[in-house]
Amino acid sequence: MTSHSPAPPENGPRKKAKNAGLRAKRKRLYTRRGDLGETSLFSGPRVGKDHPRIETLGAVDELSAFLSLARAQKLPEKIDILLESIQVKLISVGTEIAAMTPSKHDVPVLRPADIRSLEDEIDVYDALLPSLTSILIPGTSPQAAALHAARAVCRRAERRAVALLRSDASVSRYLISWLNRLGDLLFVLARSV
Repeated sequence: MTSHSPAPPENGPRKKAKNAGLRAKRKRLYTRRGDLGETSLFSGPRVGKDHPRIETLGAVDELSAFLSLARAQKLPEKIDILLESIQVKLISVGTEIAAMTPSKHDVPVLRPADIRSLEDEIDVYDALLPSLTSILIPGTSPQAAALHAARAVCRRAERRAVALLRSDASVSRYLISWLNRLGDLLFVLARSV
């Protein structure tokens, strides 16, 4: 048995009675509430799992997972730290998307300064690169390939956000701008590794 394996169940009434007060009841991971194709948003309403808001959330979640894959490729420390900060921001972005009215729930929202921050990073890395003279084929290294894959997923998240904005005017336009800049940043980072 490895250290990560659960302990075998204890048998017999004596053992159960002895340890009954030591274990807190653990909440189940599954609820079965989504078995009919619906899920709950942060602000309460249930929507279909194919709702534009859920599609956008899913794409943002995929983006964070792909950033994790990129970070697992032994990137330069400065880029790894930058991507980790972006993953933290993606948690806030997901919360903003899930809250139909973020201001009512005191949810942090994207601001122009968040977009400028990405633009500043793009400018720093882009200044170190030669000008592009042809179409770039992704994948010159495992690190670059992982960053290009994250970029492609980011572009999908951006497209989902555009579709969401078309169906729901309450969505912040900053979301689309921020995802657009993030895709640009991932492109520049992929070229720089």
